[in-house]
Amino acid sequence: MRKIRIMVIIMAKVRAITLGELGNNCYIITDEASGLSALVDCTDDSKEMRDFIGDSKLEYILLTHGHFDHIGGVAAIKRDYSAKVVISSEDAPMLSSGKASLSAFFGMHQEKITPDITVSDGSVIMLGETKIKVLSTPGHTKGGVCYLLDDCIFTGDTLFRGSCGRTDFPGGSSKEITESLKRLATLDDSLKVYPGHEGFSTIYFEKYNNPYMN
Repeated sequence: MRKIRIMVIIMAKVRAITLGELGNNCYIITDEASGLSALVDCTDDSKEMRDFIGDSKLEYILLTHGHFDHIGGVAAIKRDYSAKVVISSEDAPMLSSGKASLSAFFGMHQEKITPDITVSDGSVIMLGETKIKVLSTPGHTKGGVCYLLDDCIFTGDTLFRGSCGRTDFPGGSSKEITESLKRLATLDDSLKVYPGHEGFSTIYFEKYNNPYMN
């Protein structure tokens, strides 16, 4: 059975689970005041994913980018939970193209998805009383974003503990991801970093230990 981790932040509670062959971290943010929740990335439509969601009042599916291992379960979860799908305008086409999302190259079927909300740098998503700010962080994909709230940031495949996302896929750019990492390095040192893969971290740790941020 997968281990579910629970973290409490100022206005919201965050739960995390790791799913799929690529070890994707997925998160549920729950606004403490309203009880509304958002799922950050959706690797698959598995029993483990549905058990993880449980009876959450799922308002949004927040996508950090459009690669197949982050969107594999979105179509079914959106349909069954009536959740609004949120993605950057640049990565939105990946939701309807197996070639763009890379699923076609792994022999995987991808159900086409129409996003409900497209975001850009500075966009704000209100989850009950919790304010979620969108930071544009291209490099891994053209439209990669991070979601910033309270005392934590969800970095997708932009920033990992001690590393960063690869840039050799279509739409990737080593120059852009370097600029994105420099931007993240200007954030508050105390911010908790919840990445799309691997372990959790903090901005402070990454600034002084991650060679890609120095």
